[in-house]
Amino acid sequence: MNEQKDITTGYDVTGKKYNRVLLILSVLIGGFMTVLTETLLNNGLPAIARSLNVTTATVQWLSTGYLLVIGIMVPVSALLLYRFNSKHLYLTALTIFLVGSVISYLAPNFALLLTGRLIQALSVGIIMPFMQNIMVMIFPTEKRGMAMGLTGIVIALAPALGPTLSGWIVDSFSWRDLFGIMIPISLAVILLTMFGMHKLINLTNPKIDIVSIIESSIGFGALLYALATISEGNWPVIIVTFIIGIIGITLFVRRQLSSEEPMLDLHVFKSHMFTLTTVLSSLSNMALLGMQLLVPLYLQSVFKISALSAGLVMIPGALMMAIVNPIAGTIFDRSGIEKMSIFGFTVFTLATIPFVLMDPSWSLITVTILYAVWMAGISLVVMQLATAGINSLSPKLVAHGNGVNTMARQVGASIGTALLISISTIGMQLSHSTSVVTSSGLRI
Repeated sequence: MNEQKDITTGYDVTGKKYNRVLLILSVLIGGFMTVLTETLLNNGLPAIARSLNVTTATVQWLSTGYLLVIGIMVPVSALLLYRFNSKHLYLTALTIFLVGSVISYLAPNFALLLTGRLIQALSVGIIMPFMQNIMVMIFPTEKRGMAMGLTGIVIALAPALGPTLSGWIVDSFSWRDLFGIMIPISLAVILLTMFGMHKLINLTNPKIDIVSIIESSIGFGALLYALATISEGNWPVIIVTFIIGIIGITLFVRRQLSSEEPMLDLHVFKSHMFTLTTVLSSLSNMALLGMQLLVPLYLQSVFKISALSAGLVMIPGALMMAIVNPIAGTIFDRSGIEKMSIFGFTVFTLATIPFVLMDPSWSLITVTILYAVWMAGISLVVMQLATAGINSLSPKLVAHGNGVNTMARQVGASIGTALLISISTIGMQLSHSTSVVTSSGLRI
């Protein structure tokens, strides 16, 4: 039997039988824990800013910087998957996450807090594509929709629950507990992985291209920085860093296309289906992470409600995502992506329009229902588009395809988050600068 058949029938590469349920649990629970941190700070950012005496523009780097590091790490993860034992790689990533959580929990200042947060991101940048690759590899093609539906619960539901959980923690305890809660969970997942994970991939020891890592880091880092600082209005710096970002990304792409052993094989884009689905899933993920960041911030700053209340508004949307994702995966296995993606994009686009018109006179019930409908629509497309793209690739390109898709979604989310925060900041600045107080005391 070949490797793929062995893996899909329950045997690791050494020929030992593995417990599929235990393995899936170790991957999905670990993935859920780490991906949860994408939005776990959303409701805690105002409290962190006040506690550490930093601005909104500064504190948002706990989100945008985190997402950027994940995007930078994803290309490397495709190499790590074939260079290190699956079990050892996963345990190492979980340990890195634990270290980052401890540093953030104990951080006496913002600089150290950001350091711990970025260390967490190093781990998540490995675990996210690792989880997707393992779930794809241990299931046959005809069941990948269901497998990615389960993965989608982690990738999409965890960030959806983050604002609610963070609202409760911040209101009931301290923002430090947003990190403290991860310490015992990390230890428990490490223990589970020691028993549940196996060596699932034959190692080919691909070389790690330092130049490519530098190019991608500079390219994506500079581009994000430019977009994230638009609200500050320092246009010479913004323009220079934007140009540096474009140059870095261009050099990275050229190197990957010309290399005999690319760090990330961009030839996956020869598949029209993969290219289209990657673009669409990236845009969807950009919308998802942006909405999950802006809604709780808007509810707290404009509706003047507590972090916990803002989180509760979002919980039906999170539950909707948990319900829709596996159903969408099953529908995808039976019917394909075209009709479902059209319907999903239509639903969440129509549900977006009312948010543009939303103001404090709206009831929270209305906002809650709209957000739940929005989440149901986007749940139909995010992971299913990624699965359709992966299924269009040859087996040898699956890991690279997962890496490219994950990187595109994370970088898109980073850019989208930075832009939305900048636009939101500009909007608030304009609102403050144009409002005046009349002689009767009314603000107009």
